[in-house]
Amino acid sequence: MEIITLGNELLRRKAEPVSHIDGRYKKIAEEMIGALRAGKGVGLAGPQIGLVERIFVVEIQGDEPRVFINPSIIETSEETVKYEEGCLSVPGVWADVIRPASVRVQAWNEQGRPFTLEADGILARVILHEYDHLEGMLFIDRLSEVKRNRILAKLEKQKRG
Repeated sequence: MEIITLGNELLRRKAEPVSHIDGRYKKIAEEMIGALRAGKGVGLAGPQIGLVERIFVVEIQGDEPRVFINPSIIETSEETVKYEEGCLSVPGVWADVIRPASVRVQAWNEQGRPFTLEADGILARVILHEYDHLEGMLFIDRLSEVKRNRILAKLEKQKRG
């Protein structure tokens, strides 16, 4: 399973809802978790593997992997936290991003069972980061225009060699 990177138009498309959760999504989730581990990441969304559907996986060190299908953000805290983020689809780039400190999310797991989760700390951050992918957003979109343009220029320069 290949992780697509910045420049691929699929990263900018809003993901479509999963209409029917069947055994296919269990296999997709397993493959996504494998790709996540291989990339040494903590979250991976469908669009990052070319699957423009509303699914993402999260695995925080010390926790079991979690699968979120058709997630909805129900609530976020007013309190925000700044923390350095990176992304498997924007390799080699790290930047401080301000996000809500906590989140409540409703989703379905790979067996098609609904759940609601309240999270804070790194788990909340990863959920919000991956949710952004489903909306066609990257973490660099949450930076100031100046910082984002500086990063994009640096990446373009590296690309040209």
